[in-house]
Amino acid sequence: MTPEISIVIPVYNEEESLPQLFTELYPVMEKMQRNYEIILVNDGSRDKSFSLLYDFQKMHNKNVRVIDFNGNFGQHMAIMAAFSNVRGKYIITLDADLQNPPAEIPNLIQQMDDGHDVVGTYRENRHDPIFRKAASKIVNKITNSITGLHISDYGCMLRGYSRRIVDIIAHSDESTTFIPALGQKYAVNPIEIAVKHREREFGESKYSMFRLIRLNFDLMTSFSLSPLQWVTMSGIGISILSFILVAYMVVRRFVIGSEANGLFTLMAIQFFLTGISIMSLGIIGEYIGRIYKQIQKRPRFVIKKIWEENADEEDN
Repeated sequence: MTPEISIVIPVYNEEESLPQLFTELYPVMEKMQRNYEIILVNDGSRDKSFSLLYDFQKMHNKNVRVIDFNGNFGQHMAIMAAFSNVRGKYIITLDADLQNPPAEIPNLIQQMDDGHDVVGTYRENRHDPIFRKAASKIVNKITNSITGLHISDYGCMLRGYSRRIVDIIAHSDESTTFIPALGQKYAVNPIEIAVKHREREFGESKYSMFRLIRLNFDLMTSFSLSPLQWVTMSGIGISILSFILVAYMVVRRFVIGSEANGLFTLMAIQFFLTGISIMSLGIIGEYIGRIYKQIQKRPRFVIKKIWEENADEEDN
């Protein structure tokens, strides 16, 4: 029977949290009394995660599928692989670290029953260090300003998508894909709701501060040309100021004469202009790099095998 709900969970080195995830998730889905499937994507885990996923799939053969990657391709590519294989009408994405409890899933399904094609979420009473929460708020505001989207919490992966939205995302040919932003962009009737957030009990976060900054920079350059336009406008503004400074220095030389007192000021200005130039080249390089990756046409992920009721080997 075709499932109505698909639960998509990317997994990377989560052997400690998986037993508790299975304990919480399965009763929630059974209690809803609706046809469902659970798709677990092993993103090249190096611990015992795949073994646990395999055992869980064999225990619940009809409702659970495991997609085993050929290596580590990242969280969003793991979700994309699942999106390419889902069967449900409603698709829920969920992290394996249990920071967002599976008990929230019925709340998202209710919103989708009410006609919302994308259900975004934001973490209520977030249990993270103060610095991380403050940095997240700043990044969210900057990203929304640049991309023109309205997402309160880019870091919360517990989200709901209609099958139409998922099919559009799955068939996207972009080399880099930030799924919550794409879902919001294609949505007709989106909504955001608050969900509970728990402190991570098992393992460590896979996102260091550098990776979070990297991810948000990828998002900004994927959805907007604003960084390039800022570089252009900054270049024009600095060029005008530099011209005024040069004219001032020439007039000063004729009126007052040559002097060395302004040497360090000129050096400071030079360092500033050099920093702007390097930053500008970096931003331009990011866009050129994206063009390079796009024209390579390499597969975004490689599936080694899909474990399901009638397991067939599939490559992507």
